[in-house]
Amino acid sequence: MTHSQLLSYCLQKKGAYEDHPFGEGCTVVKVKKRIFAQLFMLKGEPMLTFNGDIPTGEFYRTMFPDDVKRGYHCPPVQQPYFNTVNLSGTVPDEELLRMIDGSYQYVVSKLTRKAREELMNDK
Repeated sequence: MTHSQLLSYCLQKKGAYEDHPFGEGCTVVKVKKRIFAQLFMLKGEPMLTFNGDIPTGEFYRTMFPDDVKRGYHCPPVQQPYFNTVNLSGTVPDEELLRMIDGSYQYVVSKLTRKAREELMNDK
């Protein structure tokens, strides 16, 4: 999948919006001010970084050791919670979509109850 296809998929999530806090070279997708996906180029390669719990991150890094790495740009304390995926590799599109879905669900689960209720009530 291309960056634009993945971005479109991310933006279909309830409350999702595009932001560029790290400059125009990195598209960040947030829900309630929390990042759940980042799309960028690294050394000419398209990349996706997503958020999640430690076991899920380890699962994907084990399943796709050549294409899924710990969040390369994250501080060490955050790295176990982020994975960076090389999009020109061998990860199937269906898995990429599952990664995005899981990241979105993980981030929403970490929102306050009030923020989750607001999100569910937004149109």
